[in-house]
Amino acid sequence: MTGKVLELIKHGNISIPKILLTNYKKLNITDQELILLIYLISNNDFNPERISKDLDIKIVDTLSMIDSLTKKDILKISTKASKVREEFICLDELYNKLTMLIINNKEEKTQITIYDKFEKEFARTLSPIEFEIIGAWLDNGFTEETVSLALKEATYNGVTNLRYIDKILSEWQKKGIKTKDDIKKQRENHNKKKTGEIFEYDWLNEQD
Repeated sequence: MTGKVLELIKHGNISIPKILLTNYKKLNITDQELILLIYLISNNDFNPERISKDLDIKIVDTLSMIDSLTKKDILKISTKASKVREEFICLDELYNKLTMLIINNKEEKTQITIYDKFEKEFARTLSPIEFEIIGAWLDNGFTEETVSLALKEATYNGVTNLRYIDKILSEWQKKGIKTKDDIKKQRENHNKKKTGEIFEYDWLNEQD
């Protein structure tokens, strides 16, 4: 079956959307169903016998896959309005789903997550354990803003490890610090107790 599809591709008879090849698993499409869809993109007449012959598969398997894809809202069997009743396979639902995948992928790329910020500050990829630790902070009630501020505090002090950031978050939690304004108030109170003038870099007002 795979060989037949490759032959059709080589002859330029089939144009495959790249988004389908890279995301078909997200649509719960099996490898065999993917090959069938690749064929149907350019041969959408509902002719199970011809499909089975072209792909060298049993007709019962062809009908089973078409039924499966229909139930998954990937395709449907439609009828052409003409004197002779003709059935064809409509792939509009597939293309609608692929369009949504493209939109969602673009949104994911433009959205900077808390994990992206850590990787930028650490100048490396986070380990699976580090992902779990950061996720645990969020699960335990710390907001992304608070975690991001703790990251800035650690970076300002020249420390880039999660153990140090965890200590910062624990101290802030004890003091009821949750936002940038809370940190400013805490700093202002701390500075009032100091004697003399000490310059302190205001990283709170830095642009991200």
